[in-house]
Order: sequence, then C-alpha cells, then structure tokens
Amino acid sequence: MREPVGKSSKRRNGAGPSRPASAAGRSRRRKYPSSDQLMEVYERLLAAYGPRNWWPGDGDFEIVMGAILTQNTSWKNVERALTRMRESGIWSFKAVHEADLPVLADAIRPSGYYNSKARKLKEFALVVMDEFDGDANTLWSLETATLRERLLGIWGIGEETADDIVLYVAEKPSFVIDKYTRRIVDRLGWRVAGDRYADYQALFMDRLPVDAPLYNEYHALLDGHAARTCQTSPACNACCLADLCPTGQGPV
Repeated sequence: MREPVGKSSKRRNGAGPSRPASAAGRSRRRKYPSSDQLMEVYERLLAAYGPRNWWPGDGDFEIVMGAILTQNTSWKNVERALTRMRESGIWSFKAVHEADLPVLADAIRPSGYYNSKARKLKEFALVVMDEFDGDANTLWSLETATLRERLLGIWGIGEETADDIVLYVAEKPSFVIDKYTRRIVDRLGWRVAGDRYADYQALFMDRLPVDAPLYNEYHALLDGHAARTCQTSPACNACCLADLCPTGQGPV
C-alpha cells in the first residue's frame, strides 16, 4: 500500500513523530567483549554455581535422545519421555530404528510434538544403522566440521541440537547457543555481529581457546544462570554478574 503523500512529506521534512532508536542503532552503542571479559563471566559463574557435570544422561544414546526431545519443552518432560522409552524397551539406536512410528510416538508423548519428534529420532537412528552399520562411535569420530555438517543433514536436526551432540557426545569443540545464552549476552550489553545462530556462536568461539571441556562447562553455566537468576524477569539483586551488566544497573 502506498503511503499518503501528505504524511510522507511531513516525515521527510522532520515534522513527523519521533521514532525510537532502531535495533541497529542500539547495536552500534554496544561493544564486543574481549577474551578477558568472556573469561571473567565464566569464572564468576563457576564460582557461583560450581561444575555443572553436563550433559545429564547415561551414555551417548540417552544424550542424543535427550538433545532431540528437549526441543521446545522442559527437561522434566524429557526425563518422563526417556523413562517411557526405557520401559518400552526402545533403548538403543537399533530399537528406535525398528520401532513402529506410532509406538515410539506414544512412548515420547510427554515431550510434546511427539509425532514429529518420533520421526526425528527414527531419522537419526536410520543414519546410525544404515550409514555407520549401527556403530555410532564411527559417526562421533568424524572431524568436527564434517560431523556437524552430517548432523545438520539429518531431518529435524538444527544447529543447536547438532552442537549439543558434537560437544556433549563427540566431545568436540562447538559452542552451543540457545535462547538462554542469547538472553544473557543481550542483557550484558555485548555487541554481536548479527542475529543469526552463527553470529552468537562466533562471539564465543572467536575469543575463547578451542577447548571442548571449556565450551561444555561455559554453556552449562549460562543455562543454569538463566534458569536460576537471569530469568525472563531477572533477579538482578542476586546476580553474580550484576556489576558487569547494564541491565542490572538500568536501561541499556
């Protein structure tokens, strides 16, 4: 729809209503964090919460299943779904591959979106069984970039889930980005090159040592902090990062 000429000319002449600063304008006022700043946040979180011992799960199979099932749901619901899978005897990549889709979907019902998630589990198991002769360790042994690319080629596996598997199963360095990491980065007032997953990931991977255990612990600490303190309504008075955080001190 074309805008009426009168309104358009007023804005061009500066007579129209003022508009709030754009997201790009706010971004220009932010600064990229240094490596030292990233490590200071890590050390503070580690001192506040201690080692997180992530990922919760007993073995590679359970971690992969959990990484897929946790999409768009709480971990409590994932645990219920995993328990039902175990009780149903669907507790290996081979068992998932051979299970009837409706049976698998019913087993993981507590995780929500169970029909699509059941397909995702079966698509993953198909790759393990057909391409790697049922030996998932051969998949994990791929070079980091090759492994990540192959995981992203599986139906239903996005960047966050792929990086969960690369980092927590294959134990290779690929920093995981999720909504909690984004929330904390944004509230700390750090500048990010863009809004894509890769932009937030580069903020960490370009400035931190290439170290899978560090990435593992850092991501787990960020998630724990978001769950306990930096929630949707943050408890800034109880935050170990309050003096570093513009959000805790007022508007950015």
